[in-house]
Amino acid sequence: MSSNNTCPTDSPMRGPTLSTSTSSFEAFDPHDPNLSKLATKMFRTTEEYIAHELNAPLEDYKLLEDMNKATQAKYSDMQQIADNLVISTTELHDKLVALEPFMNQIDEIEATVNKLEAAVYKLDSYSLALETKFKALMQKRV
Repeated sequence: MSSNNTCPTDSPMRGPTLSTSTSSFEAFDPHDPNLSKLATKMFRTTEEYIAHELNAPLEDYKLLEDMNKATQAKYSDMQQIADNLVISTTELHDKLVALEPFMNQIDEIEATVNKLEAAVYKLDSYSLALETKFKALMQKRV
């Protein structure tokens, strides 16, 4: 191979390669240190970018997991409250059933008291009428 007949895929130092890249970078050849720093910085920055891009969904899933745990705890608390309400309602119903005979007695007593009150008003009215007649008789006698 002469220098005029070199193929575009030939490396100037090593001969033919499989790469069609036109890069002048050879792994073992001396190269520009500034270029090396820039390449290293680029790879580091790219790595950080990719790491952040991969961690963002992970953070979203962690947040979602935390939200699910909080929701589960809240629903568990609400379930406990509902269970306590059922127990309290059952106890109140049982007490109402136990008090029903007494409430019926109170209703009967109230009806009796109302009848007595009506009788008292009639008696009072009768006694006033009787008193009026008595006074009228006493005045006729005098």
